[in-house]
Amino acid sequence: MLALRLTRGARPAVQLRRLLVAAASAGTGFLLLCALGHAIGRPGASPDSLLRLVWCAAPLAATVYFAVAVARADPGTGPRPGLSALGLGPVRMMAVSATATALTCALGSVTALLVFLHLRGDLTGTPFDGSGTDFLAAGRPLPLPATLTLLTLVPGSASVAVAVALRPREPAGSPSRSGRTGYGRFGAYRATAVRETFGAYGRFGRHLEPAARGRRPSAARQRTPEEARAHLQAQTQTQQDRLPAGPSGQDPERTPGPDGTASGLRPAAAVPASGSGTAPSGLPWGIAVLAVGLAAGAYASRTGVGAVPGERPGALAGPVLAAVGLALAGPGLTHLCGRLLQSVRPGALRLLAGRLLMTEATRIGRPLGVVCAVLSGAYALGSLYYTDGRPAGPLALLGVLLVIGCTVATLLTAAVEARQAHAGTTAALLRLGAPSSTPRRAAALRAGALLALFGPLTVIVAHLSGLSPAP
Repeated sequence: MLALRLTRGARPAVQLRRLLVAAASAGTGFLLLCALGHAIGRPGASPDSLLRLVWCAAPLAATVYFAVAVARADPGTGPRPGLSALGLGPVRMMAVSATATALTCALGSVTALLVFLHLRGDLTGTPFDGSGTDFLAAGRPLPLPATLTLLTLVPGSASVAVAVALRPREPAGSPSRSGRTGYGRFGAYRATAVRETFGAYGRFGRHLEPAARGRRPSAARQRTPEEARAHLQAQTQTQQDRLPAGPSGQDPERTPGPDGTASGLRPAAAVPASGSGTAPSGLPWGIAVLAVGLAAGAYASRTGVGAVPGERPGALAGPVLAAVGLALAGPGLTHLCGRLLQSVRPGALRLLAGRLLMTEATRIGRPLGVVCAVLSGAYALGSLYYTDGRPAGPLALLGVLLVIGCTVATLLTAAVEARQAHAGTTAALLRLGAPSSTPRRAAALRAGALLALFGPLTVIVAHLSGLSPAP
């Protein structure tokens, strides 16, 4: 009931994303039902039917990936202060997110079943004069257990993936692990360096504050006013050295004080700190897997054995490995793009865009790498298996559109999530007197830099992976 209330009371943008998840679930469920219909209509072609079912794994994975991204970006099902007292802690909100995702995907599965039954002619007669019904098994009864199993595959997988992705994680520096444990007369007790006031632990997120600041609780102590003032002045001076002066020669980090002088200081919140964007560790592995995939594809193109997918496993493994390597290298390449963007005497705009790219390298780079991998893999597989000029079937086109659409929608959802995460930075820039077009210009600069790096790379990988076999 709570999941239904949160779903109904969500904002229009959230509702649109959920409708897209339902549409993707409907498309994937329809492909699964078509694979079942092909198996029923052609009992003697079991390998072909099994291959169709295996190819449905790509749309299924793309749909689940998109559903997880939408659930993560949903502000209505996130933890909020004060809900723990009502029994709606992180675990309960995670269960609510998984339930809402399952309901959304179930709506799509029911829609797929209705469309499949309509095309079979079980509801209002056979449409389109009965043409193209070889994969629908028209006139044959559908097995109920197999139909229910295939229809529940998408909602079940999506809900489990959301529950795993949004499960509460105990920080590494939490008091339960880093505190000193003593054993007294009445059992174990734990002593920490930070003293808690009455009811402080019951407030949401109070026990996670030391870990969120990146320090162990034993090292966390209250600063004196002199230390806090010196730390604030050091941060402000660092940002003043990195940002150029304004048009009038005044430092943008200094604001007029109460007496009209420029002694007032504001916290440097406009530009992320230098250590906020640590380099992801998947770039070497991604490059290695990409190189292996390209080598496998080149070797298969030189040997040129076989003309069907079953006779060319090397030609199939090459594009797949290249796509996996490109997806693994996405966060590292995004971090590298941000570092290159702010090199060679950067201005304020380049510095802001580069730091945000480095900070959001994992959040933006992973779906961007997946999009590039899907595009290159689709081009390579199309050039390998449709070399004779024959057009692809409607189900193949539907599967390709589903995979590409889900990955692109996941990338856009990650961009919206990153924008929401840096709303405080945007507000700080506007308070400092920056033009209102600065965030948009920084976003356009980041998009142009990513396109300049990932565009040619995707084209090169797609061309090298889709080399036709030698005659």
